[in-house]
Amino acid sequence: MVEGDCQIQMGRFVSFLQELSCFVTRCYEVVVNVVHQLAVLYTSNKNAPKIIETSGVHFQAMYEHLGELLTVLITLDEIIDNHATLKDHWTMYKRLLKSVHHNPSKFGIQEDKLKPFEKLLLKLECQLLDGMIFQACIEQQFDSVNGGVSVSKNSTFAEEFAHTLRTAFANVEAKLGEPSEIDQRDKYVGICGLFVLHFQIFRTIDKKFYKSLLDVCKKVPAITLTANIIWFADNFLIQKIPAAAKLLDKKSIHTVKMQRENFLQQKAQSLTKDMQSYYVFVSSWMTKMESILSKEQRVDKFAEDLSNRCNVFIQGFLYAYSLSTIVKTTMNLYMSMQKPMTKTSVKALCRLVELLKAIEHMFYRRSMVVADSVTHIAQHLQYQALHSISVAKKRVISDKKYSEQRLDVLSALVLAENTLNGPSTKQRRLIVSLALSVGTQMKTFKDEELIPLQLVLKKLDLISELTERVRAQCDCRFLYWHRAVFPIYLDDVYENAVDSARLHYMFSALRDCVPAMMQARHLESYEVLLECYDKEIMEVLNEHLLDKLCKEIEKDLRLSVHTHLKLDDRNPFRVGMKDLAHFFFLNPIRFFNRFIDIKAYVTHYLDKTFYNLTTVALHDWATYSEMRNLATQRYGLSMTEAHLPSQTLEQGLDVLEIMRNIHVFVSRYLYNLNNQIFIERTSNNKHLNTINIRHIANSIRTHGTGIMNTTVNFTYQFLRKKFYIFSQFMYDEHIKSRLIKDIRFFREVKDQNDHKYPFERADKFNRGIRKLGITPDGQSYLDQFRQLISQIGNAMGYVRMIRSGGLHCCSSAIRFVPDLEDIVNFEELVKEEGLSEETQKAARQLDSVLGDLARNFAEGTEYFKMLVDVFAPEFRSPKNMHLRNFYIIVPPLTLNFVEHSISCKEKLNKKNKSGAAFTDDGFAMGVAYILKLLDQYQEFDSLHWFQSVREKYVKEIRAVAKQQNVQSTNQDEKLLQTMNLTHKRLEVCLQEFELLYFSLSSARIFFRADKTAAEENQEKKEKEEESVKASNGDLANSTPADPVVK
Repeated sequence: MVEGDCQIQMGRFVSFLQELSCFVTRCYEVVVNVVHQLAVLYTSNKNAPKIIETSGVHFQAMYEHLGELLTVLITLDEIIDNHATLKDHWTMYKRLLKSVHHNPSKFGIQEDKLKPFEKLLLKLECQLLDGMIFQACIEQQFDSVNGGVSVSKNSTFAEEFAHTLRTAFANVEAKLGEPSEIDQRDKYVGICGLFVLHFQIFRTIDKKFYKSLLDVCKKVPAITLTANIIWFADNFLIQKIPAAAKLLDKKSIHTVKMQRENFLQQKAQSLTKDMQSYYVFVSSWMTKMESILSKEQRVDKFAEDLSNRCNVFIQGFLYAYSLSTIVKTTMNLYMSMQKPMTKTSVKALCRLVELLKAIEHMFYRRSMVVADSVTHIAQHLQYQALHSISVAKKRVISDKKYSEQRLDVLSALVLAENTLNGPSTKQRRLIVSLALSVGTQMKTFKDEELIPLQLVLKKLDLISELTERVRAQCDCRFLYWHRAVFPIYLDDVYENAVDSARLHYMFSALRDCVPAMMQARHLESYEVLLECYDKEIMEVLNEHLLDKLCKEIEKDLRLSVHTHLKLDDRNPFRVGMKDLAHFFFLNPIRFFNRFIDIKAYVTHYLDKTFYNLTTVALHDWATYSEMRNLATQRYGLSMTEAHLPSQTLEQGLDVLEIMRNIHVFVSRYLYNLNNQIFIERTSNNKHLNTINIRHIANSIRTHGTGIMNTTVNFTYQFLRKKFYIFSQFMYDEHIKSRLIKDIRFFREVKDQNDHKYPFERADKFNRGIRKLGITPDGQSYLDQFRQLISQIGNAMGYVRMIRSGGLHCCSSAIRFVPDLEDIVNFEELVKEEGLSEETQKAARQLDSVLGDLARNFAEGTEYFKMLVDVFAPEFRSPKNMHLRNFYIIVPPLTLNFVEHSISCKEKLNKKNKSGAAFTDDGFAMGVAYILKLLDQYQEFDSLHWFQSVREKYVKEIRAVAKQQNVQSTNQDEKLLQTMNLTHKRLEVCLQEFELLYFSLSSARIFFRADKTAAEENQEKKEKEEESVKASNGDLANSTPADPVVK
């Protein structure tokens, strides 16, 4: 607390102390008045006027209420005595006042106002803070000074007082500690207060009665006055009547103190057992309550039904009282005696608190039916009481000897009857009680009639105030001073998740502290106190339950998803199993102005964690997706999709990014012709990135369709550089000479080989080229040339994907146009309507956009044709004759490619997957494109290369199969295995060649492989001529005929 805060708070509190002082003064006056009235009724002065005959009249109710008032004063004393902070702050406040006294002008206070204020503070201190509230009350002057009422010398009153005390004590003692105890403990405090008052007035002491009062302490070691204020009767009696205490031996006093410690030890041992018993009692009571309130009331058994309901309601209240007493007494005793509680005791006490709130909740849940029943039960009880009174009244009337006393009795019975005929209010019940105090003298009632009547009136008291009494007993505001048990309780709930629904009851108990806090006067606003309390409870809840739950669920999901790693023992038979899913079936818990939704809290935590961790490591998105699905399946959590699959918004690598780094892209990504997808060659992550049409379409939508042409331009620049390297390779003397040799060789042998290029020749070229040298990573020149062609093919594949992505984007944009064949002209429509210039401009803009979209969608630019047309003339020019040898290098290139492809696919099954791949259609695309540029499709087809390969492999496969049949008879297993492997290898090679052939055939379609350059040129000329003719015809039709002149 900041220095000076305590003085400010005390300053705010003074007004409350003044109100309390007024209340205490009023209590003093009431006590004196009641004593005077009773002293006048029971006077021993023969000459004094008699009001009524009081020889057999005992106003028990008056003494009970006087006892209640004294209990209030005792409670105030105990509260102030237990409040060390209040006393400390009061001292500081007085010190501050002295400073103000020395220099009032500095504090802006007038000196003449300071003196009265100091007097007031002194008065408040003497009256309230010195622990003398009760003492001052009983030490008042009860005898009137001017010869009015004499109290201390009134022996009749003294006897009546003592007699009533003994009667009241006998009634209370019989019920103390019994299951049917209702409010006897509170009455016991009042009796002790009255006893001290009696001693103070009359200065006589009944040792036997004093000892009986003290003996109760063995049965009831302590009584909770309010919240955390506990009261010890022995201390009170010894302190207030020291004269009587001297008569007792020290041993008996010590025994009482020992009894208190023994009680705590016994309680600690029996708490769990008590809790289990009460658990059964309360559960069966709730079932009974449900069943009795759900049944239809039968008219013929109405009275019986009302009696049953009355008994069930009272039983519920009795359970509430017992539970409340156990919890308050045990907790407050531990606190008062500063003894530590065991965890088991704490758990048991918390369970009892839950049961207490369960009873309240039961009454609340069925409050409509209870309220309805209570009025009927009260009427029924009033009827029973009236019946008993009418019997007694008849008896009185039948006796014809009318004396004054008999008339008093009759009047009292009539008054009781009249009062009972009406609503059962507190005042009416009090009048009935007082009337019967008079009406029961002269044996108007037989014993067997009086006891049932008293029982009925007790029941009426209880039933009439049932709701208030249940609420008072189930009020758990005392938990504010025992907040330390809450973390232990939450740990227990977490460990035993099965019955997690009990959290609702505990939070309901914690909410009971709020109304009391709203009365706080020492702060600027009680909101500050509530905020602190709210914050504290929520912090404990988060630390001991919610955060633990979140971590455990996350851990469980992680371990479940990574079971293949065998991180720890997950066998539930060995390590046990905790089903935390129960927490997610809980309804949201109400606390202050919020609902605590455990399911929503954990879901939010997991969503946040998974999202953040996915952003940090995008390659883990699949794992977190799996964990999300598992959370939904296992715990029923509605998880939010993170929308972070490898790249945000399914955009993949951005088109701009690829365009700027196309040289890196074509070397790092592999093209798949059929699925139109690019796959990353290698990655440091667990996952390979892919790029498909949807990604490209999203990119185009982001940047606009203008980016497509720019991308093709960039590709053109890239191809120029690559073709320069291509030309250099083909111009190399070693290569050129070999290729020319191969062409000559093929021309010579083609007739003998059925016009098929020999496989051996291509294989020889592939192997021979390695002699020219290899790179440090073991690549020959042919390998590098193959990679160059693959990169050119990848670039073409990318151009194809750009076109497909553009069409995809256009189709997405234009899908809202109803009919592409008939697009409305908005500008004309707007002009017809005569709308503003701005609207016309907007309509024109819309027409332009729709026109562009329709055109792009219908045509789509032929980028491949453009890229063929731009390079073809240069490739086919005489100065680049060395490129004409390209078709003959394709067979060794395909051989090299197939070897590379097989080795890549084999690596897929190995642990070290570096260099693994399952597709590389860029090579086929590159070969098809270059053959088109050189117009060498016919030359390449003349080699019949793929037929030659197929024949070679089929022949070898058959030879191996034949050998296998021969060897199977010899049963040489090793040789058989070798042959099997050879057979398999040949089949794989053949399959790879077939796949390459299909890919190449597909790729050729893009470049119109069915036509040679000459045929294409011829077709182009014909089209041009047709268009010229058509335009001339149009002109001829449009010129008017010459006029004829006659």
